[in-house]
Amino acid sequence: MFAAATRGGSLSSRETSSPMTTPFQWLAARVAFERAALRRAAGAALATSLMIIVTGGVVRLTGSGLGCDGWPRCSEAGFAATPELGVHGAIEFTNRVLSGVVCVAVGWLIVVARLQRRPVPELTRWGWVQFWIVMLNAVVGGLTVWARLSPYLVAAHFLAAVLFLTATTVVWHKARLLDRPARPLSVPVGRLPAALVASVAVLVAVGTIVTGTGPHAGDSSDVPRMPFNWTAMVWLHGVAAALSLGLAVALWLRTRREPGSAAHQRTTLFLAVLLGQGLVGLTQIVTDLPEVVVLAHLLGSAMVWVGAVRVLLDIRLPAVAGEERPLPAPART
Repeated sequence: MFAAATRGGSLSSRETSSPMTTPFQWLAARVAFERAALRRAAGAALATSLMIIVTGGVVRLTGSGLGCDGWPRCSEAGFAATPELGVHGAIEFTNRVLSGVVCVAVGWLIVVARLQRRPVPELTRWGWVQFWIVMLNAVVGGLTVWARLSPYLVAAHFLAAVLFLTATTVVWHKARLLDRPARPLSVPVGRLPAALVASVAVLVAVGTIVTGTGPHAGDSSDVPRMPFNWTAMVWLHGVAAALSLGLAVALWLRTRREPGSAAHQRTTLFLAVLLGQGLVGLTQIVTDLPEVVVLAHLLGSAMVWVGAVRVLLDIRLPAVAGEERPLPAPART
């Protein structure tokens, strides 16, 4: 998992006498993590970003959005839920605890990326991007509670979670390709990958409007909804989905000329996920929006976004190469 930075001896006299300006510099002279640890840390951060979206959906669909009376304290009694708050308080408090797990995962990713034996500064920077997005989402979440679940702030809270999911996807994808030679796609695809990501972004954004006008307000009380026609928003969401599907098919036909490429394989997988998501979306409409199916559609929207981002990364962005860090000379015995 990790190796000591000095092999076969203690730190040299030069290192012990030189001042360390930051804790990371002090640790970098003593600890060096391998690539496998970085990939596991990136995978853990990605998993928590998906979990926070799903648990946020559970909070909304069970009417537990105001299970805690305030923020950051859950109630006047303290930060934890009390028995008086009931099951809704327990559900909302569990979601807040998971936010702490997210912070731990992101913090560990930053440490492991910074202390790589062959440093990868780009992934360290992306780790800090994740940290600041988590802080942003915490603030938006607090404002959402203070505004008593305004549908606009609920939508902003979800979009901030998708932004965090984007950052964790980029790091996870790049960590898996570290030190591998880049294999650029030889067939021309033009702006199709960027157009696909843009159309899926519109699809997700319109989905938040559908949610904001729909019946699941996030609380058992009467929470105001967005002043739009729900049926019209559903049709607009369907148009965005059809556009995304058309762009994905066009990109698949282009990449099919190079069948063994990662881009073609990724596009094929994305098409399968998008079609499955469409089937779930139709199911929730014809079955009058049951909570379980709505939650599955929420998870599916996250998976569709991850797939679109990875398609773009496979086609447009080169692999990240690690830098060789010379190990310190062993101390003289």
